[in-house]
Amino acid sequence: MLKPSRYLALVVVLLMSYYIVPLAGQNDSALVVDVGVIVDADSISGKISQTCMMMALEDFYAAHTNHTTRIVLHNRDSKSDVVEAASAAVDLMKNVGVQAILGPQRSTQADFVIGIGNKTRVPILSPATNPSLSPTENPYFIRVAQNGSSQVEALTSIVKAFNWREVVLIYENKDYGSGVVPHLTDALQGISTQVRHRSVLSLTATDDHILQELYKLMTMQTRVFVVHMLPTLASRLFLKAKEVGMMRKEYVWIITDGLTTLLDTLDPTVVNSMQGVLGVKPYVPKSSQLEKFTERWRKRFRQENPETDRFELNLFGLWAYDSVTALAMAADRVGVAQISGFKKPVTTKNLTDLAALGTSEMGPRLLESIKNSRFTGLSGEFHLVDRQLQSSAFQIINVIGKGENEIGFWTPEFGILKNLTLPSNKNYTINREDLGTIIWPGDSNVTPKGWEIPTSEKKLRVGVPVKSGFTEFIKVERDSETKEVIVTGFCIDLLQEVMDSLPYAVQYKFIPFETPNGKSAGSYNDLVYGIFQEKYDAVVGDVTIVANRSRFVDFTMPYTESGVAMIVRIEDDGRKNAWIFMKPLTMDLWLTTGAFFIFTGFVVWVLEHRVNKEFRGPPRQQVGMIFWFSFSTLVFAHKEKVISNLSRFVVIVWVFVVLVLTSSYTASLTSRLTVQKLKPTVTDIRDLIKNEDCVGYQKGSFVAGLLTNIGFHPSKLKNYSTLEEYDDALSRGSRNGGVAAIIDEIPYIRLFLARYCTKYTLVGPIHKTTGFGFAFPKGSPLVPEISRAIINMKEGDKMIGVEKKWFGKEADCSEQEGTRVVSDSLTLGSFKGLFLVSGISSVSSLIIFVFMFLYVNKDILASNASIWQKIMAMAKTFDEEEENSSSTASKKTLTTTSGGVVAVPAADCPLSPATGDHHNAECVFSQDEGFSTTEPATPTHDTIEIVHTNMERQK
Repeated sequence: MLKPSRYLALVVVLLMSYYIVPLAGQNDSALVVDVGVIVDADSISGKISQTCMMMALEDFYAAHTNHTTRIVLHNRDSKSDVVEAASAAVDLMKNVGVQAILGPQRSTQADFVIGIGNKTRVPILSPATNPSLSPTENPYFIRVAQNGSSQVEALTSIVKAFNWREVVLIYENKDYGSGVVPHLTDALQGISTQVRHRSVLSLTATDDHILQELYKLMTMQTRVFVVHMLPTLASRLFLKAKEVGMMRKEYVWIITDGLTTLLDTLDPTVVNSMQGVLGVKPYVPKSSQLEKFTERWRKRFRQENPETDRFELNLFGLWAYDSVTALAMAADRVGVAQISGFKKPVTTKNLTDLAALGTSEMGPRLLESIKNSRFTGLSGEFHLVDRQLQSSAFQIINVIGKGENEIGFWTPEFGILKNLTLPSNKNYTINREDLGTIIWPGDSNVTPKGWEIPTSEKKLRVGVPVKSGFTEFIKVERDSETKEVIVTGFCIDLLQEVMDSLPYAVQYKFIPFETPNGKSAGSYNDLVYGIFQEKYDAVVGDVTIVANRSRFVDFTMPYTESGVAMIVRIEDDGRKNAWIFMKPLTMDLWLTTGAFFIFTGFVVWVLEHRVNKEFRGPPRQQVGMIFWFSFSTLVFAHKEKVISNLSRFVVIVWVFVVLVLTSSYTASLTSRLTVQKLKPTVTDIRDLIKNEDCVGYQKGSFVAGLLTNIGFHPSKLKNYSTLEEYDDALSRGSRNGGVAAIIDEIPYIRLFLARYCTKYTLVGPIHKTTGFGFAFPKGSPLVPEISRAIINMKEGDKMIGVEKKWFGKEADCSEQEGTRVVSDSLTLGSFKGLFLVSGISSVSSLIIFVFMFLYVNKDILASNASIWQKIMAMAKTFDEEEENSSSTASKKTLTTTSGGVVAVPAADCPLSPATGDHHNAECVFSQDEGFSTTEPATPTHDTIEIVHTNMERQK
């Protein structure tokens, strides 16, 4: 207990330190710049900030002895009240004429003071971190702290590093609490993490209300909590969380910078209740200047506040120190000539006190000078961007023992780091391995999953469908005595296997989807929608994953094959059909082949007509030759020799085409004749619509809507529930009260065909689906866990065992397997390339021949005859036989015998002027085609010999 005299002396010292600048290092000629200070004088942060501000002035003026201005601080106590803070600001401007105001720290108080500063043009330097206080919208507001939203990426990086998919936000119902929450929510959604719940607590909340909220959070599956509160409310929250058992294993608590920065100010019992908590706060670089100042500050603070037991220099104190330094530097740069008071309004009548204050004449220049300040302070680099302090890094801490333990850092450039010593090639990464050792709540070193099934007696409510058929998948019964629900089937066994594979126990109970009389209460869509209506916590059964259902629930990975197909009857395709030989080729391929036979025969006839006697004769014979020659190539029975090289080219290509066609035709026909074919009665669902046939589907299935969308009239749709009903309806057919096809999902069809594979076959699939899956509420953490378990089961032997138990070994339908689908006929598309090559070769050969023919007979084209006469002359010339090219060539060769006889072709022998024929004295005929005769011969039609005497040669 202090003595009265000693207490009075201490008060005098405090008053002198607050209102009188120390004389050391002062310039007596310096002009005074009055600056207001608004703090919560009774709070530990307010006391720390006041001491730091006074020490900042002392240090600055001790280092700058030639200063032209001198800042004088005028302190006011806001008493943790908004009105008091606003009144203090008005008092400082009206009665003191301050040129700037430092503080207040709380966002709610700063909001009002900033509004007054905008009105009077007095710069307000506040460490309020609430993002809703925007320097952009408040021209005279300078945030001498970091924006609260700057920590959002650091927080989400921690969540992402541990792959937590759900979080709960707990914040206070004030501007400080709600300011960061929208930014944090958006950032979490950006990493696919859902904000499962928002818990808002009032500053005046009772302990019972806090307990009630915590019990509510315990019933949820999410175990990751992000707390954004100031120490007063946060202390009560963590004490109660410890009390109800929420600071044990599997829980994750993350605190924001507002609480982490003031962790040293908390009561030891509160810190003890926060063991294992993670937190982030702006990083303060270590320096010798900071170490020396901290040591001096401790002595000074203990002298000025002897009644305070716990105190540690925090970041708000460092920001206060740097703010005063920046303000002193800015005032000195403005200079003595710029110092002036307030410009009062011309008249003060009928004006409020605020309007009567006027505007500061020095404020705009001082504001501009502060904006340009940049130096290295105690908190690090003092650099304002958009009039707010920038952050270079955040420190990640773990609450251990009596305080905090540094486990890593986060920077905007590199992500999570173990230390700030970085290699030059470092990239942005978010890995939990880059963090140090973490002790989680419950003194555990095992990373929490971030969620767990609530430990209360409430079980997972699992909705199951009620159906009379396909009980192999799911079957709901009731015990005759106890009336207890008994659910069995493939889906239930699969669920049991999956749940048993989880690393924790999940208690659940089945709730049948039924009416009071035990019938199904609706469709599967209604059952799934019950999750969205919070009637069920999950739905298990043969539930298909479809798009419209996934809008309301999340599905696990599918555990069955997917697709919708048709069941139709099969019938013998009739091998004894008289026209079965036509089946291997489609009609368009038959017609195309026939057309090419005729076209190819025509081209060969054109090319061979003038030079080949086989292609000459009466018109009827020539037409027959066109058809005969090309069609005889089918069996390679053509005996006519072709002379023209163009014809040979065309025939070679065509024979190759015929070879491929006949080989393919033979293979297809052989398959049809040697294997008994059982073909489906329907192969295209559009035929069912066109023929207005009735089709069936499973009762309650989404297939009904699918068929309606495809184009079926509702009157043509019939629903069935059992395999026996399927068989009966298909056997009777659409015209006899049954159906032409059953359309259902492939798992059901496989089960049906296992029993009736000799009568029916599967056609399709006609529609793609994902398969069966378990349904859970949106964002349920059970979905990824169960999905992984399903994948593991499908890759192992457990899935096979469950399938064999309920479906048994499928019926042996291997003999019919090859008969269920009719071999498709060969189509024109398969031979387009062959026909293209053949067509090009034929056309190009024909074109070449035409050009050659026109060139040889160009005299006719050049004559003065009419067009019709030219056409007739060309046709007559084309119809004339042309000498065999080889004979002509040999006959044009002159051969001189030993007897002086020269043989020449008849066409080259000169005609007799008297008779007009070759019978002249100089021409004789030889029967020797080799022109080697030495004796005159009787004239023949083959050649003419010209006998030359020695005398005639001499002539």
